[in-house]
Amino acid sequence: MKTSAVATFRWLRTGEEAFSAMLAAIEAAQVSIRLETYIYEAGALGEKFRAALVRARERGLQVQVLVDALGSVRLSTSFWDPLIKVRGEFAWFNPVSLQRWSYRDHRKMLICDQSMAFIGGYNIAEAYNGDGVTRGWRDLGLEVTGSLAEHLAASFDAFFARATFKHKPLQRLRRAFNKITTGQNWKLLTSGPGRHHGDLKRTLTADIKLARSVKIISAYFLPTWRLRKELMRVCKRGGKVQLILAGKSDVVLAQLASRRLYRAFLRAGVEIYEYTPQILHAKLFILDDIVYAGSANLDIRSLRINYELLVRILDPEVAAEARDIFEADLEHSRRIDPATWSKSRSFWAKLREDWAYFVLARIDPYLAGRQLKTLR
Repeated sequence: MKTSAVATFRWLRTGEEAFSAMLAAIEAAQVSIRLETYIYEAGALGEKFRAALVRARERGLQVQVLVDALGSVRLSTSFWDPLIKVRGEFAWFNPVSLQRWSYRDHRKMLICDQSMAFIGGYNIAEAYNGDGVTRGWRDLGLEVTGSLAEHLAASFDAFFARATFKHKPLQRLRRAFNKITTGQNWKLLTSGPGRHHGDLKRTLTADIKLARSVKIISAYFLPTWRLRKELMRVCKRGGKVQLILAGKSDVVLAQLASRRLYRAFLRAGVEIYEYTPQILHAKLFILDDIVYAGSANLDIRSLRINYELLVRILDPEVAAEARDIFEADLEHSRRIDPATWSKSRSFWAKLREDWAYFVLARIDPYLAGRQLKTLR
């Protein structure tokens, strides 16, 4: 592990705020720009970002863009012709193949000049461009300055160099990108496919074991058995666990699978809320004065299959601001009543939830594991 200096953080609470800050940073950059995302759509926002990237390249900056091939399957390669024409660089991460379709780059980050970076859940798509209450999906971002931005840039470079998987087998890629980098008030956790990579899960589990207050916002919530157990233990030892999950979701299967877990959590004393105004896409874990932010949800795909990144921040001020964000979202969420939840579920509702859980907790990891074995 490499130790680096302190980093500074600023929360970006809405899509409007995040995209405005990101575009301003692109315009102010003087040396280099690196953009990595899961979904990039060719709408008004996508065109605005592309134009800003082209202008940066025309100013002489190094400009590199990495987009997941499955997440952005509707985006044509020709969309990037204006950037390629001015000698900017573009790559698809893991071009779609039946042998390796499961392994996706779910990370989202923008790094400007290796001194400022943006991470979080925001994809480059018009659906995110709002306040998360009256319009646009509810998401969350974080602006980072300092040496952490350098390490994010290094992680991007490693991904960009092997984006097509042609240079090294996936097994080597997997080992190279499961790591923890440590700074004075932060840890950068990058993870990739495989049941046993573990760093992200182990670090999160260790913090939950010591926590008295746990506040989690997760768009897709299907934690491993070990994490479920530790969350319930917080309540058993007199602590408090609050979850804000999706009342509206872009992946109904994920929402149904999450709801299958409600009964056990409610019986253990966990408070569950569903965010109702808009589709929830945010990821935020607050464990006492420790905060996790980045691209990963608390589900099996983020913990075992996708390429993800989280930043673990140990800073009371950043944690206090995160709690303010959580409380604001709580005001727009309805609480699941433990006394009536199970009684309100019809047989068919429970059957759908069981089926969704089986698909996402059993079938999806099984298929991913089969692909992992073939890519040696």
